[in-house]
Formats: sequence, structure tokens, C-alpha cells
Amino acid sequence: MNDLKQLIRDVPDFPKPGILFRDITPLLRDPRAIQKVVTQFAGRYTGKRIDAVVAVESRGFILGAAVAYRLGAGLVPVRKQGKLPWKTYHKECLLEYGKEVLEIHQDALSPGEQVLIMDDVLATGGTLAATVHLVERMKAHVVEVACLAELTGLAGRAKLSPHLVFSLLQY
Repeated sequence: MNDLKQLIRDVPDFPKPGILFRDITPLLRDPRAIQKVVTQFAGRYTGKRIDAVVAVESRGFILGAAVAYRLGAGLVPVRKQGKLPWKTYHKECLLEYGKEVLEIHQDALSPGEQVLIMDDVLATGGTLAATVHLVERMKAHVVEVACLAELTGLAGRAKLSPHLVFSLLQY
């Protein structure tokens, strides 16, 4: 996986001073790299009943859509407040550099559906914990939380317990 890590650019002081942002856009630009990433995720979940991939704005949409397609599952977006056009549930979350409110359509999931949650990076865990909360509010079952990269020093995985967490890359 070191070949994938080499395609993730470090951007210091973004979006504010003191934050080291992991930019996955160079990886997304590389056809072999994105194929490898999607194949790894799809292989992990093939044969498990995944009804929907819940993808977190915005880079999570890219990965989530490709994996949902490969799994034959639906795609459900979780977006920042005010971006979804229908009735929503919302949850505030704390980020490494501030806070935001995430939303999901109230009719996006049905009770008992098997859900894979995807995002690009697991940092402090606030965004993904809020997403888990939204999925569970709809009485859907979180099969696993998956991300491309995990910043292990920020201990975000702990906020997602007792849910299973999978990351392809760790920093």
C-alpha cells in the first residue's frame, strides 16, 4: 500500500494553521491507483449483504459511489447542513478544526438495511461518529465504517466503538 501513500499529498496548514491535510486528489487522478482502491474495498465486502453505501461529503462520495456500484448497492449521501433538498435528520459533529452539522434524507434508509459507511479519511472521528448516529437513528445496521486513510494519532477509531472500522492506509 506504500504505492498508494505516495499518491496522497500532504498539505500543511489547510484548512487552517496547524492542520496537516491529506489530499487524495493525486491518487484519484491515477487510474491504476483508484482501481486498486475500489477493488480492495469491493473485495472486502463482496458476499456480505450491503444494501446501501452511506458516503460522507465530499470525497467520500467518490469512493462510495464506485464501491456501491461494484457491490450492486445503493448510494446514500450524507451532506453538510442545507445541501439536501428533502426532509432531513441532522447531527452536529466536532472536527479537528471546528464543527459542522451533517444531514441525511429521512427516507434514505429503511429499518434493518445493511449499511457500509465510507469516507476518505478518519481523523478525530467526529464526522463518522455523526454519520453512524444518523444511520442508527433510521434503525439501519452499520456493517462497518471504512475509509481510505486513518490518522491513527488522532484516535478517531475510539469514537466509533463498538463498530468495526477498516482503513486501507494508516498514518
